[in-house]
Amino acid sequence: MQKSKSRSIVFKIAKYLGITFAVILALLFLTPIVFEDQIKEQIKKTANERLSAELNYSDVSVSFFRHFPSLTLTLDNLSLNGSAPYKNEKFITAKEVSFGINVASLIFSKSVKIDQIYLSDSFINVKVNPNGQANYNIYKSQAKAAETKDSTDTALKLERIEILNSKIIYDDQSTKVHFDAFGFNYLGKGDLNKAVFDLYSKAKIEKLNIVYENEPYLMNKKVDADLITKVNINSLSFFFQQNNLKINQLLVDFKGKFDILKDGYNMDFVIKSDNSDLYDVFTAFPPKYITWLSKTELKGNTNLLLTLKGNYITSQNIAPDLNLDVKIDNGFVNYNKSAFPVSNLNLDIKTKVPSLNPDLLTVDAKNLSLNINQDYLKSKFFVKGINTPEINADFKAKINLEKLTKALGIPDVELKGSLAGDIQANGKFDQKNKLFPVTKGVFDLENGYLKTKYYPNPITNITIKSKIDNQKGTFEDLKIKLKPAQFTFEGKPVFVEADLSDFNDLAYDIKAKGELDVNRIYKVFSQKGLDLDGFIKADLVLKGKQSDAEKGNYSKLYNKGTLELRNIGVASEYLPKKFIIKEGIFKINQDKMSFNNFLAAYGQSDFKMNGYLQNVFNYATTNTGVLKGSFKVSARYINVDEFMSQTSANTSVTKAPAPKTETKTESKQTGVIIIPTNLNLQLLANAQKVNFDKLNLQNATGYLTMNKGKLTMQNTGFNLIGCNVAMNANYQAVTPQKANFDYAVKASDFDIKRAYNEIEVFRKMASAAEKAQGIVSLDYKLKGRLNGNMEPVYPSLVGGGVLSVKDVKVRGLKMFNAVSKQTSSESMKNPDVSKVDIKSTVKNNIITVERFKFKFAGFRPRIEGTTSLDGKLNLKMRLGLPPLGIFGIPLTVTGTQDNPKVKVGRKTEDLEETKDTEN
Repeated sequence: MQKSKSRSIVFKIAKYLGITFAVILALLFLTPIVFEDQIKEQIKKTANERLSAELNYSDVSVSFFRHFPSLTLTLDNLSLNGSAPYKNEKFITAKEVSFGINVASLIFSKSVKIDQIYLSDSFINVKVNPNGQANYNIYKSQAKAAETKDSTDTALKLERIEILNSKIIYDDQSTKVHFDAFGFNYLGKGDLNKAVFDLYSKAKIEKLNIVYENEPYLMNKKVDADLITKVNINSLSFFFQQNNLKINQLLVDFKGKFDILKDGYNMDFVIKSDNSDLYDVFTAFPPKYITWLSKTELKGNTNLLLTLKGNYITSQNIAPDLNLDVKIDNGFVNYNKSAFPVSNLNLDIKTKVPSLNPDLLTVDAKNLSLNINQDYLKSKFFVKGINTPEINADFKAKINLEKLTKALGIPDVELKGSLAGDIQANGKFDQKNKLFPVTKGVFDLENGYLKTKYYPNPITNITIKSKIDNQKGTFEDLKIKLKPAQFTFEGKPVFVEADLSDFNDLAYDIKAKGELDVNRIYKVFSQKGLDLDGFIKADLVLKGKQSDAEKGNYSKLYNKGTLELRNIGVASEYLPKKFIIKEGIFKINQDKMSFNNFLAAYGQSDFKMNGYLQNVFNYATTNTGVLKGSFKVSARYINVDEFMSQTSANTSVTKAPAPKTETKTESKQTGVIIIPTNLNLQLLANAQKVNFDKLNLQNATGYLTMNKGKLTMQNTGFNLIGCNVAMNANYQAVTPQKANFDYAVKASDFDIKRAYNEIEVFRKMASAAEKAQGIVSLDYKLKGRLNGNMEPVYPSLVGGGVLSVKDVKVRGLKMFNAVSKQTSSESMKNPDVSKVDIKSTVKNNIITVERFKFKFAGFRPRIEGTTSLDGKLNLKMRLGLPPLGIFGIPLTVTGTQDNPKVKVGRKTEDLEETKDTEN
């Protein structure tokens, strides 16, 4: 009886549980169906009210089973566009996005409350343009959302965000920061609906790449993060309270804050790794070090501290302060099982870069030391500033370079030799004020050897014995001895000895002897953008003082020897072709370096040069030394076009402005040519033929001088289409974007018809000459200013001269056509001018033409007035009528050269002057 009763109770419990389970299961299936339309409608409403960006998806479903036990609404193949200026580009795409729904809100509330979001196989593409405008500002502000009717019915109370197997790309062009995260998995919890909330996050990334200014810092790194972040939605502020990161094997603690400003960021980051293993640190390094790490035994205790604090606003050139402290204790490095590993590696460096400005850099290396058996290197140094750095350094070393490079696994270079050094320096280096740190020390290298991957043969037998001494911290007290320095390359030895002192008035004693294959030794170091080849052979003795060289006390100097050049070729990115010195011998005698019959070539051009340079040593070793010299250059042919860079350049002309408008340049100015102030050179040149911009100049001659930054051309002349042209000119740069010039030009008996047919530039500038023929001459002087594109600034031009016209026939000129029409005189259309001198002056953008008369076909025209350099006309004209011109018709010509307006009368309006505001 008792058993039967117990069995009955168990059966009833099982029955009720089964019924309850069945009801729950039915509810799990039926609830989504019952509330599906309500949920879908609410999602659309929420999206329209809360998002300012375009949202699309292919299908919608509601289920308890996708993310059990949560009731979730799932959008398949979702795409969400970004905010302006990226409204037409995808911000988020995902195979599946699910929203967790608060079930109680379906039953007891009018609105649907979303408290969870799930993303899977998504792509989050964050973009920020150079002006700081981002694509993630898609969430409508509370003010706008409040304006929408019934917006309070919708609730987005997030408590959970989960992202699975996704990809993130962050590309910020304003700060030049780019990072990619692949295989991104994230779980975030918190009441995200509050204005201020704590977000608890776990994140894993299979591959993380971080690039700054196109330089990779982290590539293909694994990341495991456990984070607590306080988020302020209203101010877009993030406070990182507790953040433990693991980058590959390196554990990092990350704290700080990050505020998104209107046009930038405010940040205060503290990133540190305490008591880490040196090997673990290197696992977080860029990928090029990983191959090295796989072959290296690495030990040691490491402490890292990185702080970044301040505003980063690109548009205002504001940047945060960066501090980096690195400390390594008892380090051990052994690459590829070297027999001589590096031990006792110690490093303690503190670096500060205020406002990310390199000029404010300070580096405090309190200790840099290592041992290889009994060999050692010990150093400490402090450097503050870049331009005039304060230096406090102590360097001591006795080390075998071959053992060091093998133990460290330094790539692409093979070094050998015994290095011994003991140098101390303390003070400021300031070239302007002639300050040099108090310094004392020696630096010696014996049996040196250098081989790189760029050239198969090494530089051998390198010996350097040097001594530096400066007790007073001035240029005057600086002494450097190099006795000797030598090396052998390709079987040819080179020897140099030098004794230098008093760098205020340099006293030098230098001996150099040897021959170098420039091309081969250049390849050892393989620098980009410049190629050299040829041979240099030296046998020199240089001894004396800088002041004696400057004052011409040559009896106190002893500078003798030769410097022989053969087939020296220089190819640079600034020269389209290679400049070749075929042969030449410099003969050095005291302060003069003379050269005879130097032969050179550049493309099709050839040069033969004779002359001398003076004060070369003073010029080469100081900023104040003036290089003097005189040359004679002759050439059979010079093709100037070959010297022009083939890179297209932006050009613009600073023209006279229209009234009440500002002068504008259409492109960035490239800068004027600056003549160095420490040159005093004379050049007498002649060339049988010169090709320049499709101009063929014959018998070009000229005398050029460069002195104190000024270029002067005297008696420069050439023959062009049978016309002799003579020019004198001066040019001097005032600033890197401004230069002054003046020139005088004379051209005699210039054939207009021939010029139009043979000179392309003449056809472009004087298209009206197409139907003209005759002879003109020009005698004109002009001065003014050039802009940063080496083009004249019209309002600055001042000058005047005479244009002589002889036997000129004009056909189809618009101005004379207009006069003919106004006066009903057909013969005025095509005047024939026998001889007339037209005098004019230029100032403030206005050309003033003095009164001149001429005769043709019985008419006696008289013209005077003004024109502007941008083509406006304001001329007075009297058309003297046949037979003697006693009676005439007064006319005015206004408008432009392309559209002249001719009226009968004397009344005119002055053209508006444009004055040069810079002078």
